[in-house]
Amino acid sequence: METKVGIRELKNHLSKYVRQVAAGDVVLVTDRGKVVAELSPPGTTSRPDVHPGLLEMERKGLIRLATRPNHPSLYRRMPYVDMGGKTIADLMDEIRGE
Repeated sequence: METKVGIRELKNHLSKYVRQVAAGDVVLVTDRGKVVAELSPPGTTSRPDVHPGLLEMERKGLIRLATRPNHPSLYRRMPYVDMGGKTIADLMDEIRGE
């Protein structure tokens, strides 16, 4: 169920609306008739670009998802390493003594 409520009404009866949200309802907050916010139960936000497992971990408070996209310029470029023509598998075999 979806309920629309003005900011003043929400402020004056916040507990009532929080109970509605806890019961599974969505509360749309309006300012002068325009929807400006949405209150919904945790984990009900639709984010098709994020794996459901990550959303569940965020809901449990285990992780915090990014609020804006990353840009490659934020990360320094890794230096080139000459491995003498060997692959990573070859190097791991050497380390293991195989």
